[in-house]
Amino acid sequence: MDLQLKGKTALVTGSTAGIGLEIARRLAAEGADVIICGRNRAKLDEAVARLSASGGGKVRGVLADPATAEGAKALLEAAPGIDILVNNLGIYESKAFSDITDEDWRKLFEVNVLSGARLARQYIQGMLERNWGRIIFVSSDSALKVPPDMIHYAMTKTAQLTISRGLAELTKGTRVTVNSVLPGTTRSEGIVDFLKSVASNPNAPAAEIEAEFFREERPTSLLQRMIEPEEIANLVAYVASPLSSATNGAALRVDGGVTPTIA
Repeated sequence: MDLQLKGKTALVTGSTAGIGLEIARRLAAEGADVIICGRNRAKLDEAVARLSASGGGKVRGVLADPATAEGAKALLEAAPGIDILVNNLGIYESKAFSDITDEDWRKLFEVNVLSGARLARQYIQGMLERNWGRIIFVSSDSALKVPPDMIHYAMTKTAQLTISRGLAELTKGTRVTVNSVLPGTTRSEGIVDFLKSVASNPNAPAAEIEAEFFREERPTSLLQRMIEPEEIANLVAYVASPLSSATNGAALRVDGGVTPTIA
């Protein structure tokens, strides 16, 4: 299927590894020119090289942290006009509610919520003036099914749904859309340490730790396995394309069936 992304310019945050890297790869493979960003020059350059070797549209990296106002400004200067914004940047941790400090709440909010809101504010007006654009927030199944050990993380993911839906209301009658994608537990950088942190035996084989996690922590998952980053990227690429023109203001689940349909 041709997703008709040739000639489009996409900015993907949190894109030097994991889900973000696969989203960037999929968009580039469809012919889009892709901009990725990161805080570490070596890691950023490595990601650009890997994406460029995969073929497709042009890929370039911008050394910037969109979780800060300075980083967002640097991105705007490097890419003043884009067609597609994928707000994928995010961090997470498992922590007892009584141990979550004020600083923990602030940090997750600034990285997971404010970074995306800031970039959307920078780019949405240009999209509306050009009468075409896509803004996609990579949220989480935790936005709807809150893990008791990740309440602060879930709060940021629910906030993304609110921002996404509110921005979609501003696009009424235009060819600009704003949507959220809700992945489940996905195989990505850092997931091994996270699963070990909630495992009964952190030294058990990886397959046993994963099986225990889904049995104990995500029993409603219909897949009962981690989702692969490319499975998320496939949906994001479609939502970013002109083919998804009738999908706006939606929260699209790619969570392996963790969340019941009626939720």
